[in-house]
Amino acid sequence: MSEPLKTKLTYYGISPWEIEVLYGFLNSRFTIVQEEIENNDENFVSYLNIDIPLEFNEAFFKWFDFKRWEKVKDVLKEYKRRRGSRNALKIKINFEGNRKIVFIVDVVERQWFNNAIEKMDFVIELLPHHLDPEKIPKGIREVNYKFDVESVRWRLDKAMAKEKEYSFRGDIWKEIKKEIDQ
Repeated sequence: MSEPLKTKLTYYGISPWEIEVLYGFLNSRFTIVQEEIENNDENFVSYLNIDIPLEFNEAFFKWFDFKRWEKVKDVLKEYKRRRGSRNALKIKINFEGNRKIVFIVDVVERQWFNNAIEKMDFVIELLPHHLDPEKIPKGIREVNYKFDVESVRWRLDKAMAKEKEYSFRGDIWKEIKKEIDQ
């Protein structure tokens, strides 16, 4: 028998009841490891990081069950509703794979937050274009997406290789020069 897949929930400022609801939807597919941490970002009252040990693709949604995914999205939107319209909630969802795909939802307005959560699945259609070896820097291991409220869509934000980091601005990747400590 194969070992069950493990997902990790790391959070602060999320009530035990809220975590329990999310846990219920994930528990049927994953073994869940939970870690409540100290607030490490003064800009957010609540934070949730979800590590999903599978690739972000259509096969994931078929395996996980689309209806269950819709319920997870509803829970995340409810977290935001319960916190009001200020910048109170940040969510990171990390999908493992050949390249780790990370979604960062830190939108202030509830309408845009909900829109970001709803449109996350649509990025699957863009991945072949975004991860085209002719366009993406060599050796990329992780690609981060952030929701852009002005264009009302998910945008490439950063990409990380072993020792380099890139930002995506306009239509090109630019290496982020790290300052050397002296």
